[in-house]
Amino acid sequence: MALSKPKSFTFALIFLSLFLLYLTLTCRLRPKRRELPISLLEKTTSFRQNNLPMQHVTRLPQWFRLLQDEIKDKTLKIGLVNFNDVSFFDYVGLHGAENMETFDVKFPRVSDKIKWKDLFPEWIDEDEVSTKPKCPEIPMPVFEEYEQLDVVVAKVPCKRRVGSRDVFRLQVNLVVASLLVRISGGRWNNNKRPLYAVFIGDCGPMWEIFRCEDVLLHEENLWVYKPELKRLKQKVLMPVGSCQLARPFPEQGQEIWSKYAASAFDKTIYKPREAYVTVLHSSEAYVCGAIALAQSIIQTNSTRDLVLLADDSISSKSLLGLRSAGWKIKKIKRIRSPHAEKNAYNEWNYSKLRIWQLSEYDKVIFIDSDFVVFRNIDQFFSYPELSAAGNDGYIFNSGVMIIEPSKCKFHNLMNKRFEVGSYNGGDQGFLNEIFVWWHRWPSKLNTLKIFGNSSHRDLRDDSYAVHYLGLKPWMCYEDYDCNWDRVESQIFASDSAHERWWKVYKKMPMELRQYCALTPEMDARIIKWRGRAKKAKFSNGHWRIQVKDPRRISY
Repeated sequence: MALSKPKSFTFALIFLSLFLLYLTLTCRLRPKRRELPISLLEKTTSFRQNNLPMQHVTRLPQWFRLLQDEIKDKTLKIGLVNFNDVSFFDYVGLHGAENMETFDVKFPRVSDKIKWKDLFPEWIDEDEVSTKPKCPEIPMPVFEEYEQLDVVVAKVPCKRRVGSRDVFRLQVNLVVASLLVRISGGRWNNNKRPLYAVFIGDCGPMWEIFRCEDVLLHEENLWVYKPELKRLKQKVLMPVGSCQLARPFPEQGQEIWSKYAASAFDKTIYKPREAYVTVLHSSEAYVCGAIALAQSIIQTNSTRDLVLLADDSISSKSLLGLRSAGWKIKKIKRIRSPHAEKNAYNEWNYSKLRIWQLSEYDKVIFIDSDFVVFRNIDQFFSYPELSAAGNDGYIFNSGVMIIEPSKCKFHNLMNKRFEVGSYNGGDQGFLNEIFVWWHRWPSKLNTLKIFGNSSHRDLRDDSYAVHYLGLKPWMCYEDYDCNWDRVESQIFASDSAHERWWKVYKKMPMELRQYCALTPEMDARIIKWRGRAKKAKFSNGHWRIQVKDPRRISY
């Protein structure tokens, strides 16, 4: 019996639906072909459409054509770093490329037993005098075997669960940097030909070592650099971590590079542009501190510029005093810390990122405005970015540090501020996630005014600068450190540190002292806590001191 038209239509519809379902499931279950990263291959007509084998592809990747254009009429000699487990040609799509030679750069992989905390310990013995290496060994290649390279291509390891604090990743970056620097000073580079680095991988190169200004090409997970070799040389002369004190570049250079011919750029006389910088934002609470900081630097006979970044919260009267103290003022818009609580003390601390915009300077030493400097520290401008004193664990203290201003670096910092976290919600936590590879300055360059339960509270005589934590000296009486009056502040109390700040104050011109005036509100706060200390009969006895601070008379 023939099916009726409605029933025929129904069966046809069911059959079509089942067929479409089969196609959908087949496509989903079929294993995907592993393709090369799209950023490494040009979006051109596929060789598969013409059934051509891989070696007949003539369209080369953009980065390779760029290098061919840079190094004209020459066979490219390419050193391969960390390609032991994968074919370089398959990985980058260079089958069929001409005018190139590749050399596998061999080096022992760093031991898995070496952890990041071994390279960046919390404390080291800064007073120990020894010629023995204090840092774990990071193996390097036999450089003399690769002196004729034009390009170093590295596959960057990337462990997401470890993040960027990966010792092997650091080794790969240092191998590339060291190769380029050694080649530049070798006998094969008499013409000082340019050298290039190519990095491939999701984690990318370490921007603490390779500058964004030197990028010729960046496409997704590939970077091409033409490094400024003089700056790169500074990097490879530094210790592999903060496990050793860094030393000034000239001293390192004389010791390590004396057996190599001096490069042409080393003989060029160039006076770098350098400055000390601080930032004031959100309130005028630190205006007095910034004035004292400038005066303390001037009192050490420093020859560098003084630059202060200020937002709109700083009044014209205060700006006048800051200029009189020695600061060159630059107005800024403050930057909110995306990981800080609203109205927290560090809510606008990301304003410190503005120092990377000072591109008119080669290097700046940033100093928080609650510092004073007791000895000339101009010599520390010879260190590279980022050098600082240690803090806790493997992190540095951002209260004083040297940075190299850069517009592209500032844009990178701004772009990363939302995706990169901060352990304390402020700039220090953020910068420690960005600059994981840093160089250790001596702690006496950033003597923290904090003593825990120690009964010894005198500063070292050889301290370069003191970071005044807790209640600031100008917020207390000249006669004593009012951190003694509060239990929670007593870890910051030190009579000797307090006295040294006031020595700087007493050398300031009289017209500047008005910016450190004691207001009735400040006086009332101190009197309240002195009364509580007296009632509790604190054993330090500072509540018994007869106050003679002349600032009390002025109001």
